[in-house]
Amino acid sequence: MNRKEKETWISDVALDLKNSETVYVADYKGLTVKDLEILRKKLRETNGKLKVVKNRLMRLALKGTNFESTADNFKGTTLIAFAGDSISMAKVLDNFCKENESLKILCGVMGNEFFDAKGVKELASLPTLDEARAKILAVLQTPAGNVARVLKAYADKAA
Repeated sequence: MNRKEKETWISDVALDLKNSETVYVADYKGLTVKDLEILRKKLRETNGKLKVVKNRLMRLALKGTNFESTADNFKGTTLIAFAGDSISMAKVLDNFCKENESLKILCGVMGNEFFDAKGVKELASLPTLDEARAKILAVLQTPAGNVARVLKAYADKAA
């Protein structure tokens, strides 16, 4: 990669980072190209992106972003997942780690909050936005359904 290509890569990644609310960093040592393509596809379903990065260039791209705290994790074979739905991306990465021991989540940043690998696992256990909405809706509908059944039972007895 020549200097111009490096500058373009850094500016492209920096722009992607500015448009992202969440970033996850992982070590992919031992994964095959096919495994990475499967992971990319799964992340795309959550509107996420995955990039295998050059560590030195990535540290330069992180400067001045909310994700600068992740810079120390860019050592060895690292990749970055960003954009997309934060919780869904954490779930995809966590599930992929369970299937492929070679992928190791190193850290993540959501907004201004830094998470270590354990914190990312905890994020993955949270319900997604759609799941949370469904649970709230179920809680709200339950009392109304009970009232309707009681009224129907009284109406049936009266008839």
